Amino acid sequence: MDLESLTRTSGEWLKATGPDSDIVMSSRIRLARNLAQFPFPNRADDSVRADIEQLLREQISKRPAGRKLNYVSVSSLELIDRQMLVERQLISREHSETHGQRGVGISDEENVSVMINEEDHLRIQVLRSGFALDECWQEIDAIDDAIEADQTYAFSERLGYLTACPTNCGTGIRVSVLLHLPALVHTKEIQKVFQALQKINLAVRGLYGEGSQAMGDFYQISNQVTLGKSESYLIRTIQDVVPNIVSYERRVRQALVSENQRGLHDQVSRAYGILKTARTISSEETMDLLSSVRLGVNLGLIENLEIPTINELFIHTQPAHLQKIRHEKLETIDRNVARADYIRQRLNERN
Repeated sequence: MDLESLTRTSGEWLKATGPDSDIVMSSRIRLARNLAQFPFPNRADDSVRADIEQLLREQISKRPAGRKLNYVSVSSLELIDRQMLVERQLISREHSETHGQRGVGISDEENVSVMINEEDHLRIQVLRSGFALDECWQEIDAIDDAIEADQTYAFSERLGYLTACPTNCGTGIRVSVLLHLPALVHTKEIQKVFQALQKINLAVRGLYGEGSQAMGDFYQISNQVTLGKSESYLIRTIQDVVPNIVSYERRVRQALVSENQRGLHDQVSRAYGILKTARTISSEETMDLLSSVRLGVNLGLIENLEIPTINELFIHTQPAHLQKIRHEKLETIDRNVARADYIRQRLNERN
């Protein structure tokens, strides 16, 4: 896979083509799986990790469920390339930073990735634009079945699929949606959402999942428990909750427009103006301003700008992407200048 080409494209999940994609950036399902004949990665030495990587690399080359996956040897990549794959949500931070032989199979559309030797031997991931968990499940279930037809997974009749982290035992599934909630954040109503989700054992994380901060008013909502719950139950739990949050965000957006459209329009226009003219800008400020602009586009307050462009800017303005685009290593101050240059170019070419 040509990693250089990734700086000129974006994943299908950023295209804003899925249901409710004005608020639901993406839906994602991950499955954790381990091979019965090997110890978990955290108990395996480098030679065992190499054996696992070779076996599973051959497995995903067989196009599981008809899916062509481009293989990338993560352990052979430079740090910046690993960081870029994290920024694109194709591998986890742990997969980037761990040791030993490891890799990932990635579909051309970037909506399927299969990580080898992350926390578990296999982490299968399917991403979709918008609120599309059923579609995610259908595809990931087919890929999982295809691999399991050739490999024996570590499984217990009592505990289900066995995983390196006990909290993932059972189904080994993590169901999540990435929501853009600027209106709820602006009005501080977001705290009510957090409290309600906590009561039903759903986790709220930032843009890059566990351990990450919320940036640009993006929040990932996912299940915390897998043991004793079926896949359909866990998917349905998220499916029951997310429409309520989407409806809440839409009501608050309309209230903001009704109560102070001029003020909201001014806030959005100022954010857009800064992005189009700034000569230096940090990643954090970029995320905040892009969040306001994304809200403005969805409310019809900004014309001649498309949501997929904004979605792509959220990713392409991250540190590794900027350095790959510029073909040079940049310190923070230089990245801030490069980020401003890149954003001006992208936004001004739209007009």
